[in-house]
Amino acid sequence: MNSGKKIQSALISVFSKEGLEPILAELNKLNVKIYSTGGTQKFIEAQNVPVTAVEEITTYPSILDGRVKTLHPKVFGGILARRENNHLAELDEYQIPEIDLVIVDLYPFEETVANTNDESQIIEKIDIGGISLIRAAAKNYRDVLVIPSKEAYQDLQNILVDQQGFTSLEDRKLLARKAFAVSSHYDTAIYNYFEGDDNEAFKLSIQNAQTLRYGENPHQKGIFYGNLDDMFDKLHGKALSYNNLVDIDAAVNLMKEFINDKPTFAVLKHTNACGTATRDTLVEAWKAALAGDPVSAFGGILICNRTVDKETAEEIHKLFCEVLIAPGYEEEALSILTQKKNRMILRIKDFTVQSRLFKSLLNGVIAQDADAKMETADHLEVVTDRAPKKEEINDLIFANKCVKHLKSNTIVLVRDQQLLGMGCGQTSRVDALKQAITKAQAFGFNLSGAVMASDAFFPFNDCVDIAQAAGIVSVIQPGGSIRDKDSIEKCNEHQVAMVMTGTRHFKH
Repeated sequence: MNSGKKIQSALISVFSKEGLEPILAELNKLNVKIYSTGGTQKFIEAQNVPVTAVEEITTYPSILDGRVKTLHPKVFGGILARRENNHLAELDEYQIPEIDLVIVDLYPFEETVANTNDESQIIEKIDIGGISLIRAAAKNYRDVLVIPSKEAYQDLQNILVDQQGFTSLEDRKLLARKAFAVSSHYDTAIYNYFEGDDNEAFKLSIQNAQTLRYGENPHQKGIFYGNLDDMFDKLHGKALSYNNLVDIDAAVNLMKEFINDKPTFAVLKHTNACGTATRDTLVEAWKAALAGDPVSAFGGILICNRTVDKETAEEIHKLFCEVLIAPGYEEEALSILTQKKNRMILRIKDFTVQSRLFKSLLNGVIAQDADAKMETADHLEVVTDRAPKKEEINDLIFANKCVKHLKSNTIVLVRDQQLLGMGCGQTSRVDALKQAITKAQAFGFNLSGAVMASDAFFPFNDCVDIAQAAGIVSVIQPGGSIRDKDSIEKCNEHQVAMVMTGTRHFKH
């Protein structure tokens, strides 16, 4: 015999009717008395299921163009009454029916904000009655079951079919938790709409949560909040890890800079690009990117801006990589790449990335706008006697895209749209440059005719001396140092061209 509470009455007020029909059929089969109003009532009647209008309980009509329908003591009293004390006597005194089940699906506020700038439409999609019903039913979870959104319809269907309409305290408390998740998310969305640029408080709510194998290390717990299916189709491989996701984010942000360029490939390790190249064909781009650092590429993250063809897949297949990301894959290419069972293959659907960045630190959170700025040839100010040649300008722009996405302090060396060497995460700019030169030379690159990019200004002219001695002919940097003149004079001395962008690209 079931020892739970039996659902005997239900109040239904939903925006989305999808998936409601089988629930109504089960409620009717279990002889549950149903109360409703407005469009939901009409929908229930159309299913030939008995329903009592809320107005019959309240003796009050829906008023103010439907803004006030369920907000009444005879509705909320039946939801909030505690069954184990004298509340039931008060219900009898005021002829208020008990309500055991509340089903709500809120007005689609977020969808409305996403689809229109019409403030009047947006304001009308702020649900008042529905959110109040959810909170009331969740508060009284000891006696009432709440279904707070269409995403929970299946939970109710299972209870009705498998448990014949009986609910346990665990059932009701679990759905109360989901209800408060829905209500808090809804209120956060409304707050963020009204907040604008005032930044009075930090509020962020994401409904979807995915437990990861672990965090950055096996002893750390990891969770991803969001819906990866909006960005990717996962075509093959094991589940993505915390570190995979961090690297994928870095890869997508980098490749977004090249999305409209010729075929481009990038190889990343621990969020830093160790190889990047643009060529006339994708396979050429892959070979040139790999040549930048074939050692670090092992177990790396690969990303490109074109559909992967068979020839490119055959070359990629020679290397062990963790993740491959591309806008598409030819059928033959995919059959080759899936031969390694653990290789994660993603088809990227959208290069849209976060416009706002957050990081927890100390006893709070810091937030900033994402670095969405990228300089073009029109932004370059030539500050030396010699101006860079056209091909040098192309390489300088390429190098600047790369340097923006490496950890500071960072220096990038490029020639012919290929990353030859990079130094990143160094405590001095000189060390970053020396690291970049050492890496380039270690993989057989002659730096004669190459260009150099720096994420921030040169505090001294020593980097120009070192770069010129290695073969560098042009430099791109933001400028802004009180010693800019020293670096410019040193460039003129060596006939090195220098351009300034006026924009620093620190990344920590």
